[in-house]
Amino acid sequence: MTHGAARRADEPGREPAKEPSSDPGSKPGGGPSDAADDDGLRGARPLWRQRDFGIFWTAQTLSVLGDSFALIALPLLVLEATGSVARMGLLTAVGGAASVVAAVFAGAVVDRVDRRRLLIACDLVRMGLYGVIPLVWLFGPQIWLLYAVLPLCEAVGMLFAVGYVTVVRALVGTGQLTEANGRLNATAAAAGVLGPLCAGLVAAWSGPAAAVGVDAASFGVSAMCLFFVRFRSRTPDEQPGGRNGLWQDLRTGIAFLRGHPVLRSLTVLLFVFSFLTLGLNDLVIYHLKYDLGHDDGTVGTVLAAGALGTIAGALLVARVRRRLGFGPTWTCSVAGCGLAFAGLGWAGDVPVVAALSAVFLACAAMGGTCSMSLRQEVTPEHLLGRVTAAFWTLHYAAAPVGAAVLTWAAEEQGTAPVALAAGATCVLLAATALLTPIRGAGRP
Repeated sequence: MTHGAARRADEPGREPAKEPSSDPGSKPGGGPSDAADDDGLRGARPLWRQRDFGIFWTAQTLSVLGDSFALIALPLLVLEATGSVARMGLLTAVGGAASVVAAVFAGAVVDRVDRRRLLIACDLVRMGLYGVIPLVWLFGPQIWLLYAVLPLCEAVGMLFAVGYVTVVRALVGTGQLTEANGRLNATAAAAGVLGPLCAGLVAAWSGPAAAVGVDAASFGVSAMCLFFVRFRSRTPDEQPGGRNGLWQDLRTGIAFLRGHPVLRSLTVLLFVFSFLTLGLNDLVIYHLKYDLGHDDGTVGTVLAAGALGTIAGALLVARVRRRLGFGPTWTCSVAGCGLAFAGLGWAGDVPVVAALSAVFLACAAMGGTCSMSLRQEVTPEHLLGRVTAAFWTLHYAAAPVGAAVLTWAAEEQGTAPVALAAGATCVLLAATALLTPIRGAGRP
């Protein structure tokens, strides 16, 4: 799962906004969450009849479609010029590190500024940055440019991602959060099916740089869509209480996570999970091209087929969570990710690689959607940006190192033993979750 995909998946039914104090929907102190229950008339209408959510939904789908082009094109640009999976992993690590650094400040920024304008600005900046790559590539490969552009795009993408999380509740209300997140993730996954397939074909016909150009254009269209979305204005009670320093704002978010038993356990376990899985996409690409000897078109087809799993997971998560509760759904999802990951390096046939990728992404979508929806449900509006940023800062703090280590180990030892070790550790994480408050969280 790529870094950007992982963030979106840590997002995508319907459960009460307020739950008993023994449930994850309660405050650390035992009382009900004071997250704004702002369903009102909007919450009573089906999501497909809500104009602003519909436009926002379209913008996010277009944004993910572009991201999926970069998901294929950037690693292929590096692999085409260097032939090294370790260099691919280094690019992923550099981008991930920039994202982690940006997360330190993202929450404070999102809680202070107009979120709609921030989202539009982030799309426009990424359009410009990604647009430089195909122009420069006309004069020949410049690998250094990727190491300059990707960190900036990932940093801006983190600002966008935190803002994205905070505005969903303002669009649909608390009662429809899981349903809205599921729909957003399902259509994002559908774009993820089409994107890698088209990116692989474009890369095979015109080169990976052309695919990056499509990515840049998609951000421009997304920004135009967001211009027409109307978000609910925050009330004075939902504004930040003061103008603290950025580090103090981060500590505020960390303090909320530490005080909530379920969120505290999730943060620790996902810290390890992201360390193990951020480099998965690079591993799959390397396995297909070098272990199995297939071309760029096959890479795009396999990742597109695998993304079908994300659609399935996003569409099923609300029903499964409603039936089983948060804890069992999240734990089984992580275990499923581990089992699929363990088998990827040993798969000798393209259809098997695609099937295992689909299983991994389906489970990741279910677990990630549960995680994000829970945070949105229990976090007060004025803290939502800072809590989300703190969660992602801690969640991904070790992920860039993990991506570099995973791909280096695969180049030295082969993909099969590395995938087996990483997958087995993910299963161990799921078993560990049974010893934490996650086990009993949100049972029906």
